[in-house]
Amino acid sequence: MAYRVLSQVVFRIACPLVALLTARHLPLLWMLFGVTPRTTAEASTKGISMEIAITEGIVRRVRGGVTAPMTPKAIEARTIANFLPLACERAGAKIVHNTDDGYTGIRFETRVGPVVLQMPTEDGNSYRVIHEFIEPDQNGCTEKEIGRFAPVYKAQGLAFLTAQLLHSRGFLS
Repeated sequence: MAYRVLSQVVFRIACPLVALLTARHLPLLWMLFGVTPRTTAEASTKGISMEIAITEGIVRRVRGGVTAPMTPKAIEARTIANFLPLACERAGAKIVHNTDDGYTGIRFETRVGPVVLQMPTEDGNSYRVIHEFIEPDQNGCTEKEIGRFAPVYKAQGLAFLTAQLLHSRGFLS
């Protein structure tokens, strides 16, 4: 009996409090509790701490959402990066805008060398996962393709497939 009375009292107190949490009251609640909401630029790059651009052999850092390119492939790279699992983020994932080679991608600094998920800027090409060698091998090759995905997957699928490929090949610990 006491439990039923207590639950009714809690229900009668909680319902008006929930009604206060409407969209027009949220700024007031943020101000009361000292919370500042994240902006769209902060939310779009929550998982990746750095973006770099390579133009004419010069590597420079760009700020995501501020000075970074806003092309469809760049936005897609940020979206994929936000869905990467923690193991990929621990591998030092960075978004790369390489205009010299004509791709935008996500670069992972793994223990056996950098790996890049390339999203070529030309339409119709597939997504490629490239292992870049630190030094050229005996044939002079500086990179090796370790995976290729058709351009039919969504961002969540590409993030999952990339993480599984890197984990199954021993690039991630």
